[in-house]
Amino acid sequence: MRYLDLDIKTINEKLKNKEIKPIDLVNEAFDRIEKTNLNCFITLNKEQALKKAKELEEKEVDNILFGLPIAIKDNIVTKDLRTTAASHILEDFIPIYDATVITKIKEKNMIIIGKTNMDEFAMGSTGETSYFGNTLNPIDNTLVPGGSSSGSAACVAAGITPFSLGTDTGGSIRQPSSFCGLVGLKPTYGRVSRYGVIAFASSLDQVGPITRTVYENALLLNVIIGKDKNDLTSSNKEVKDYTSLIGKDITNLKIAVPNYYMSEVIDKTVREKIINIINLLKEKGCQVDYVDIDYLEYAIPLYQVIALGEASSNLARYDGIRYGLKVDDFKNVDELYKNTRTIGFGNEVKRRIMIGSYILSGENANVYYYKALKLRKEMTYSFKKVLSKYDLIIGPTNTDVAYKLGTKKDDALKSFYDDLLTIPVNMAGLPALSLPVGYKNNLPVGMHIIGNYFEEDKIYQLASYIENNLKEEK
Repeated sequence: MRYLDLDIKTINEKLKNKEIKPIDLVNEAFDRIEKTNLNCFITLNKEQALKKAKELEEKEVDNILFGLPIAIKDNIVTKDLRTTAASHILEDFIPIYDATVITKIKEKNMIIIGKTNMDEFAMGSTGETSYFGNTLNPIDNTLVPGGSSSGSAACVAAGITPFSLGTDTGGSIRQPSSFCGLVGLKPTYGRVSRYGVIAFASSLDQVGPITRTVYENALLLNVIIGKDKNDLTSSNKEVKDYTSLIGKDITNLKIAVPNYYMSEVIDKTVREKIINIINLLKEKGCQVDYVDIDYLEYAIPLYQVIALGEASSNLARYDGIRYGLKVDDFKNVDELYKNTRTIGFGNEVKRRIMIGSYILSGENANVYYYKALKLRKEMTYSFKKVLSKYDLIIGPTNTDVAYKLGTKKDDALKSFYDDLLTIPVNMAGLPALSLPVGYKNNLPVGMHIIGNYFEEDKIYQLASYIENNLKEEK
C-alpha cells in the first residue's frame, strides 16, 4: 500500500484506527528517497525519525497532522540536526536550538524526515547554486525545479512527503511550487516567526508551506503561525483557522488582474490559462477587473538593491571565528576573513555580497538603498489602494513553465527575471499563493493569488474553488 499517496484525512483515520502506524509512513518516505535520484535532500534524519515514529505508537492521535512526515528547507535551524543553508561555509554546522516553526511542528508530533536542498543561502531561483549539487525536477529530470526552495518542492512533487517548509524572499516558495505543480504559500510578513531562520534579506524573508492541495496547505499554515517573543517582526494579530473559508461560496468576490501580469512578457499559453480562470470566476458571479498597479515594472532593480544590501549585512557574520568553516591558512584577522569567505561561499553568494556592500557604502546608501525604500513604500501603497476595492489579486506565478538545467547559468541577471511577478508581493509584505491551473507541453502552469494582509483564508477560499472546479487536461 502506498499510504503517502492518500489524502491527509484518510491517513489520519487509518492512524486513529490502528490500521497503520507512523513508522509505516516514515519507512515509506525513506524507501521513496532511495528509489529517487533528485538530490532533494542534503541531510537525512532517518535514525531520529524512526525513533520518533516508534515513540508515537504509544500516544493517542490527537490532531490531523499527527505522525506525518515533513521535510524542512536547510536554512531553518534544527536542534542536533545539521543545517547548512546549502553552503560550504556551514557544511558541518549543528544547531543547538530549534527554530520556532520547528518547535511548533514537533508539538503536533509531525516527523522530520530531513533537510532539503536549496540554492545557497536562498540566493537563486533554479536550485543550481547549492554547494551540494543541483536539485532535479521530478516531472522531468532535465528541468530546473525552481528555487530557492528547490528540494522542498521536489520532495513533495515526488511523493516523498506530503508536506514541506520553504522560505520565500522574492518568490522562493511560489516559483518552485509552480514549476513542480504544487500549492505554495508565502504568508503575510510577520505572520510566521523568522526566529531560527538563516537570514538572507530580513525585511523580505518568510517561512511558508508547500503541499499537494490547498486544504493541506492551510492545515500546515495553522500550525506554524502566531506571535513569537523571539522575533521582533512577529505580528500579534489574532490567529485564525485558515481552513475556515475552504469550500465556502465565492460568488460576489471582487478580483483584480494587474495589466502588467498579463502583458506580452508573459508566455501566451500561460496567459491563456489565466484567462480560462477569469472566465470560470465570472461564470460563478465574481467581479473580475483589469487594473494598474504602479511601479511593478521596477520590481527587479528594487529587489536587487534592497535584498542584496540586506544580504551583505546578514552574511557579514560568517567570519571563520564564531561558527562554521574555519581555515588554517592566515597570518592576520583580515586574511582569516578573506580566506574563510573565499573558500566558504559560492560564486552567486559572493556576487550578491559584493553588490550589496557597494550599495550600502557611503553615499551609495542614499543614491540606491534609501531611494529604493521610498519606491518600495509607493509600490506598497499602490497594492493597498487596489486591495481596498478588491478582495484578491490574481495573475500568473511565472512568465513561463520550467526550463532546462543550465539555461541561465551564463548570465547572473537572468534568474532574477524568474521572480518578476512574485517579488512585488515580498516588497509589500502581502500573502500570496501559487496554485497549478493547467499545463503547457505537459509542464504545470502556476497561478498567483495575492490577498490583503492576514487574509490568507480568503486566498484559500478562492484557491480551493479553482482546485475543485477547473477541468484541465495535460
